[in-house]
Amino acid sequence: MSESLETAAPSPAGARIEVADTCTRMAVHTDRREWALLRGLFANEVLLDYTSLNGGEPVQLTPQEISDAWSATLGGYDATQHLIANHLVQAHGDRAVCTASFQATHRLADPHGASPWTLGGDYRWELTRTGGRWLITSVVMTATWSDGSKNLPAQAVG
Repeated sequence: MSESLETAAPSPAGARIEVADTCTRMAVHTDRREWALLRGLFANEVLLDYTSLNGGEPVQLTPQEISDAWSATLGGYDATQHLIANHLVQAHGDRAVCTASFQATHRLADPHGASPWTLGGDYRWELTRTGGRWLITSVVMTATWSDGSKNLPAQAVG
């Protein structure tokens, strides 16, 4: 008797597509301020490493803590756009690693046309398949360049 498509393990190509889709959704849900959908992408605890931008140490957070922090930080902007490209996925069983390039633009409304703040670099996600879904267990963002108003993050939070 053959296994149904719903219970069969995804092919390696299928796993790669699902992993890349999960990582892309992190950016899309963040930009759309879809915090509940964002939380659904993460495992119960996630290692977040944004030290290349903020210094400090990586932190272990719950999905709720991540969405609360990002809502507070990014919610002050009038718009953000996180573009994710060049996904490279390695999936082995129920574990996967995805790397991709990113460009993130942050804007505040200004009648005089102030420049946005844009970052670029790479993301590295680790994921695990749980209950047939890929969930993010680790996010490492490595910023390699920025352009525009570097004071914009302080203005957005203020």
